[in-house]
Amino acid sequence: MKFGMMFANVGDYATPSAAIEFAQLCEDIGIESLWAVEHTVVPKNYASTYPYSADGKMAGGQDDFVLPDPLIWLAYVAAATTKIKLATGVLILPQHNPVITAKQVATIDHLSGGRMMLGVGVGWMKEEFDAIGAPFEKRGKRTDEYVAAMRELWSAKQPSYAGEFVNFTNAYCLPQPVDKRVPIVIGGDSDAAARRAGRLGDGYFPIKSLPTERIALMRETALAEGRDPDAIELSTLLMPNKLDRIPELAEQGISRVVLPSATGAGTLITSEADVAHWRDAIARYAGI
Repeated sequence: MKFGMMFANVGDYATPSAAIEFAQLCEDIGIESLWAVEHTVVPKNYASTYPYSADGKMAGGQDDFVLPDPLIWLAYVAAATTKIKLATGVLILPQHNPVITAKQVATIDHLSGGRMMLGVGVGWMKEEFDAIGAPFEKRGKRTDEYVAAMRELWSAKQPSYAGEFVNFTNAYCLPQPVDKRVPIVIGGDSDAAARRAGRLGDGYFPIKSLPTERIALMRETALAEGRDPDAIELSTLLMPNKLDRIPELAEQGISRVVLPSATGAGTLITSEADVAHWRDAIARYAGI
């Protein structure tokens, strides 16, 4: 079992010194990956429903919630670490230009020695799309096409792509990622996300939960597409007091549990005792 750390760029870890200290500490105790989240803007009094809470609203205030750009934050901590993987959880892909995003992600991967993982989602806050000037409609179809276009730019000698939303011919985009690929993890708790993961994901991360029916849908879709469902890595968010569930999760095929960087009681790692606890816990479950 691998351990990730979610919301790595939130709150205290938005400051320069705390970001570096946190990333290095996670690497030292055996955390495999850091997951940075994204919202470019949060319009006040948004009406869209947040799908991961009972009241339909994100936690935290809107006017004082500091949330750095995930790719820039990951690039910053990459320079101060050597082996921990750098992931977005998630980048709201249809809000981005896929050619520019491919360049940014490939650059981080190149400079970090092949440590990038790109978690992507389609987004849910229409008001944010409107503020950015990105179309909210067809965002799922755009996401599929953007993934294909980025993979072409990362791998081909003379990248070319012709689609409804993206078109380029012999568009050299260097440097390419170290392995000419960046693992793409599909995030989202919907049936559409499960199907997207089955069609084109290197991984599936439902964020809130990993219900059996969604795993089955992902696997069913992968088989229908001629893909090996066992090759699609499964991740799930796990609360720190639920580590005893790890053997059960491993039996379901989950290979990564991602811990929240902070709980209702505060940050997850605040003392030497916390460091010792997590070092021991990670070592204990690593072989499962």
